[in-house]
Amino acid sequence: MAELNLHAYQEEVAQRALQGENIIIWLPTGGGKTRAAVYVAQRHLETKPRAKVVVLVNMVHLVEQHCSKEFDLFLGKQYKVLPVTGDSDEKDFFGKVLRKTDLIVCTAQILYNSMINAEEDKHVELSDITLLIIDECHHTHKDSVYSKIMSCYVEKKMKNQGPLPQILGLTASPGTGGKKTLETAMEHVLTICANMDSAIVSTKNYLPELKQKVPRPRKEFEITEKRPVDPLGDHIKWMMLQIHEFMDLPRDVHLRECGTQEYEQDVVELEKRGVSENNRVMARCALHLRQYNDALLINDTLRMIDAYNSLRDFYANTTAMDGTDFFLVGLFEENQVELSRLAIDPSCENPKMAKLESTLLEQFGTKKDSKGILFTKTRKSVHCLYEWILGNAALQGAGINAAKLIGAGNGNMTQKEQRETIRNFHSGSLNLLIATSIAEEGLDIPECNFVVRYGLLTNDIAQLQASGRARAPDSVYSVVASRGGRELVRERINEYLEELVKKAVAKVQEMNNYDFRQKISQVQREGMNLHRLAVQKKDDKRHRFAAANVQLKCRSCFKSVASGSDIRLVEGMHYVNINPEFRNEFKVGADIVLQRQFKDWEPGRKILCNNGNCNKDWGFEMNFKGVALLATIKIVSFALLTPDGQTTVKKWKDAPFPVDDFDFLTYCEDHFSDILDQD
Repeated sequence: MAELNLHAYQEEVAQRALQGENIIIWLPTGGGKTRAAVYVAQRHLETKPRAKVVVLVNMVHLVEQHCSKEFDLFLGKQYKVLPVTGDSDEKDFFGKVLRKTDLIVCTAQILYNSMINAEEDKHVELSDITLLIIDECHHTHKDSVYSKIMSCYVEKKMKNQGPLPQILGLTASPGTGGKKTLETAMEHVLTICANMDSAIVSTKNYLPELKQKVPRPRKEFEITEKRPVDPLGDHIKWMMLQIHEFMDLPRDVHLRECGTQEYEQDVVELEKRGVSENNRVMARCALHLRQYNDALLINDTLRMIDAYNSLRDFYANTTAMDGTDFFLVGLFEENQVELSRLAIDPSCENPKMAKLESTLLEQFGTKKDSKGILFTKTRKSVHCLYEWILGNAALQGAGINAAKLIGAGNGNMTQKEQRETIRNFHSGSLNLLIATSIAEEGLDIPECNFVVRYGLLTNDIAQLQASGRARAPDSVYSVVASRGGRELVRERINEYLEELVKKAVAKVQEMNNYDFRQKISQVQREGMNLHRLAVQKKDDKRHRFAAANVQLKCRSCFKSVASGSDIRLVEGMHYVNINPEFRNEFKVGADIVLQRQFKDWEPGRKILCNNGNCNKDWGFEMNFKGVALLATIKIVSFALLTPDGQTTVKKWKDAPFPVDDFDFLTYCEDHFSDILDQD
């Protein structure tokens, strides 16, 4: 077992937790929060009779990392330490596993699922745990899984339903919750403390040691001037105006400036309105306007050819089934040649790309052993920047060996690919990661000597965590932005918020214990009342209509294809249509491949709307126990026709009708009665 040694500042922040208090440890990225938690867990296991420690993380890829590189590394020889993910068999009898294990590292969802599951081998009570460690605990707010778990904790505490586990939270910053004043930022910090039922601690006596261990990078702003002319952007905006005129915008609709996030919000709402009013012209035009707006946003951040390609790829997969579709598809096809010509005009290329190139060349040109991370907003941006770097002779000549690092799932990187990429970055075979926010929080990425943020609008926590990735001596944190642009403004605001949160935490820490506890209790009582009201409101909404009185209509062609009474819930998370007649409404496409395996079912093929050329993606087939072939459907692909009119929801949990659990035996009796009678 590896020897567990702490820095003095780590020992300082762990002291109150060692005395059994509920504590949030606040240390910067790279400060060793997890190592301090291992130390607390070790002492807890040594001194607490029948100790059971559960470590919660908010992302799947952190389970194995925290287990292998921290908890199992230091505690595994003396105690039984186990990682549990959605791919683990242990998740299916989590309660039984906990009883036989000293320390478990798992995602919060696995623990919560076990808390609400009544089966003996699966069920876990908070009283079964003696120490609950919550990583990145600033996420304990709103409707997060962390919040659901801690709401159960606080409710039991207020009802004196013990025993309850000791709580240890870890965070690089509690954030300000978007608040801009010291008083409101302090209220946010107190809310996080109340949600965690914990005080927040940071080092006071060993700040010099912490600053030496975790040096802050030098910040540089790489400012570009705006394009003097933008013919591609202008042409796209002209095409958008043609769509505005075609759809005859209602008088009460006022769309904001094209090429902005605000415009995207407007057309998203316009599409919803079109669906609710059964106005296919409005809904389809709004959907296409969003694609054009995306192209403008890409044109502002990436290369012009990337903007053109985004439109080309969208229309390559778009079919026409009525006059609206023919107009929209025809508009693009009529202008495609001109768009492609404008997209390759080097005189009008995005100046941000040239600035990014010079920024990277400066880093790799001055230090042959440079290693850095290029942060960007979307997975699409990651792919585009990767292709740009591969095709850029100057960057390749500078010795840049780049790789992509994006989230797992939905056809993106697998967890194995993520680990391999980070391993290659560790070894030095890669020297540049092009990443989304996945690399900001939690991942064990080696020290970098530079970080570049490109085309990002994020909050103060994300900015702080990204800068914390540049931990090598004399490291640089660069922001590439247009003069007066939103990224620059947001960066300055986040700098202010970073200082504000320090002041807010200091104010909270200065409170005497009585006042702090009184305030925490008040916030908890208010929170529980709001939680009860929210649960009641959600339950009322879910039972607003009888399932038989709700029709599901394809969100693209508006054809009515199913009844709410046909829907069942499998394993608490998959919504399926059990009506055999539903098969007449869809056609099947390519096979679906998922990264993980499931105990009772496996995916089949993609299912698409069968109405003419609609081809709306509805979901996929589910082969349940090798017997029942069910259609798993996405609620976002449908409009809901209720007695009060037509509406849409983002998630099944927001559907305004109840859904019964899937009963396999009843399904077999209803659909295979002849076979069962023969047996």
